[in-house]
Amino acid sequence: MRVALVHDWLTGMRGGEWVLYDIARLFPSAPIYTLVHRTGSVAPLLEEHPIETSWLQGLSFGGRRWRYLLPLMPAAAESFAFQDFDLVISTSHAVAKGVIPPPGAFHLSYVHTPMRYVWDQRNQYLDSIPRLLRPIVEMRFARLRQWDMVSSARVDRLVGNSRLVAWRIKHYWNRTAEVIPPPVATEYFTPGGERGDNLLTVAALVPYKRVEDAIAVARKLGRTLEIVGTGPRMRALRRLGGADVRFLGWLERDELREAYRRAAALLVPNVEDFGMASVEALACGTPVVGLAHSGTADVIRGGVEGELAEESSVDALVEATDRVLGRAWDANQLRSRADLFSREQFRTRFGFLLDRLGFGETLR
Repeated sequence: MRVALVHDWLTGMRGGEWVLYDIARLFPSAPIYTLVHRTGSVAPLLEEHPIETSWLQGLSFGGRRWRYLLPLMPAAAESFAFQDFDLVISTSHAVAKGVIPPPGAFHLSYVHTPMRYVWDQRNQYLDSIPRLLRPIVEMRFARLRQWDMVSSARVDRLVGNSRLVAWRIKHYWNRTAEVIPPPVATEYFTPGGERGDNLLTVAALVPYKRVEDAIAVARKLGRTLEIVGTGPRMRALRRLGGADVRFLGWLERDELREAYRRAAALLVPNVEDFGMASVEALACGTPVVGLAHSGTADVIRGGVEGELAEESSVDALVEATDRVLGRAWDANQLRSRADLFSREQFRTRFGFLLDRLGFGETLR
């Protein structure tokens, strides 16, 4: 039984790459097909797999500049020449699920979300484009939406990482997906140390993460806010923040664990596809404030592991955060919830799915 793995791009270890990591552990000899790869940017286990890149590799300056290549990505994904594979497993938040599998092969796709910039967050992305260029970009987005929907028909079985993503798959692609939450390293993120009274946000500094709302919440509550992450909005957010906002940048895992441990609560002010940071915080005994209509709701139960604001307004988030700060939380209870999303649980769920699809022997 020959297995091929497909991933959008390998340029760093973020949530999607950790999902690929745990799937790759199940298939240690499987090649990984990816649009672009920056050598040394991902975990050694992934680097040890045979890695096949697309013709975009040469245009991406060795995997260092790839986002501007979005219009070319569908064609690059379709260009992979798969041969003699029985099972193709893609992990996708952009175009990986649009590969063309060989005749007779089964294509299983784990979807983090349909392309957010052409579907549910299209307007936010267009707002960041100069007005004169918007008609051209919108035309490109329309073509990408059409390709995204049509290419979803090439997948034999779709898996979403949350109920929200499964809803998007049904809404945008008219396909049904079952839900398997992504793996989180709960064995590493553990309670410890002394809890402080600051708030924490862990996010890429991009518009849809709504970090400015986290700053506003902390300011209204008179709390210090620590922000973990980097991105193009760093300069604008620094202008918004005052002395009580600390930008910690990108942290190593041990530093991130300490940030979770000392925080009074994690703020997740945006709609998350799933939100692995929420599980990491719970594993460290830290409650979470999020939105009820977000993937965060797959992890957090209001009043049990934190609070969920029914609206995405700053005032609603302030009220939810105030409720969290106004009570004591049992770190062991929070951690027990996090353990439901452990890497071991993911491997069990994913292995059970492969069994049901008739590919269980590939794991033995």
